[in-house]
Amino acid sequence: MMHKKHITIIGAGLVGSLLAAYLQQRGYQVDVYERRPDLRKASIRAGKSINLALSDRGWRALAQVGIEEQLRQLVIPMPGRMIHDKQGQLNFQPYGKTGQAINSVSRGGLNALLMDRAEELGARFHFEHKCTGVDFERTIAYLHHQDVSLEIHAELIFGADGAYSAVRQAMQKTDRYNYSQQYIPHGYKELSFPPTAKGDFALEKHALHIWPRKDFMLIALPNLDKSFTVTLFLPFEGEKSFANLNTPEAVETFFTREFPDARPLMPHLTDEFFENPTGSLVTIRSYPWVVGNTCLIGDAAHAIVPFYGQGMICGFEDCYVLNKLLDEHNDNWREVLPLFQQLRKPDADAIADLALDNFVEMRDKVADEQFLLRKKIEARLHELYPDQWIPLYSMVTFNPDIRYSEARKIGKQQDKIMQEVMAALQPGDDWQSLDFAAIVGRLQD
Repeated sequence: MMHKKHITIIGAGLVGSLLAAYLQQRGYQVDVYERRPDLRKASIRAGKSINLALSDRGWRALAQVGIEEQLRQLVIPMPGRMIHDKQGQLNFQPYGKTGQAINSVSRGGLNALLMDRAEELGARFHFEHKCTGVDFERTIAYLHHQDVSLEIHAELIFGADGAYSAVRQAMQKTDRYNYSQQYIPHGYKELSFPPTAKGDFALEKHALHIWPRKDFMLIALPNLDKSFTVTLFLPFEGEKSFANLNTPEAVETFFTREFPDARPLMPHLTDEFFENPTGSLVTIRSYPWVVGNTCLIGDAAHAIVPFYGQGMICGFEDCYVLNKLLDEHNDNWREVLPLFQQLRKPDADAIADLALDNFVEMRDKVADEQFLLRKKIEARLHELYPDQWIPLYSMVTFNPDIRYSEARKIGKQQDKIMQEVMAALQPGDDWQSLDFAAIVGRLQD
């Protein structure tokens, strides 16, 4: 058995910090190298998302390192989405059954909690260390710190350094390496709703707010300080695009016309719009994730767009699955690393596809009457046959024992059946009189 004791992790973000805690618990000595300063001592960069949606898969992974109770103090449950139309009318759509919710959590707060826990367990963090390359044959990470070049020798290296991973870029130079990146035409801009003059939330706090406008949308997630983090998703080019929002007057006109109930909640709109950067949204696929004794994990292996709220959670699940494999194979890394990439690659590809699909749903379909009727029918199917018909969103969000790849496969079957059901419904038909048993039976065929 190749029992590695000294492990280097490149990247002290959410996944790298959680991985450090997992591995320290297993008795390894872990050193984590991060190119940025310690976020516990420096404020997070303006314009980078400070909100995440934490759901069941993430909870399961985080519970393994003993931070569940502290984490509960950081989250705001959101049992559903609140849809805002152009007239300011509201429509609340539950995500699942009673008691099921996704949770708004601060990126920086969660990252700091994970770093603290990993350090409590004995991990060592080294900040302002930039990875410049990897020698895969000798398992050496090359780093740069304060004008000094360093060689870090380890028994195992993990690249947890995000979508633009230096470790993966080194892998891309190896023979027969598969890599692709796909940018969507939309970018994002981070804005905010501050607390009201009375110091309260400006909107219902237990909801993810969405302003769907066909080809673009605005979303808002609550923060513990009673503000909301607001994100505009908009094409880079076109009639309604970032390219045309190039003056304060254009921004004012656009927000007043498209989001009339949101505009009064944004006293610093134009300042934030021009001060905060416009980010791009990319899907990254790569394989293999393992070269020699170096392994990619999280966004470094499989970055996805944020529209299913599963990017961070998929990375957390990587850690959970890796830890489980180590249990099952008695820490035999020669067996575990190949199994890890073989097991997780189909799931990473599946959630990447689902996230792209869900963007269309969020910005367009959630305000469509036929879509809402279909959701009612699926909710009734789940109510009557909870084990046989689980809606796709619930499979992904609230059922961590169902793999992403399996959820996507079942979801495709459900979609085919529901398209046929909706096509057969005539105007005036009572959907509640449908033969629900027959519908579920078609899924079993």
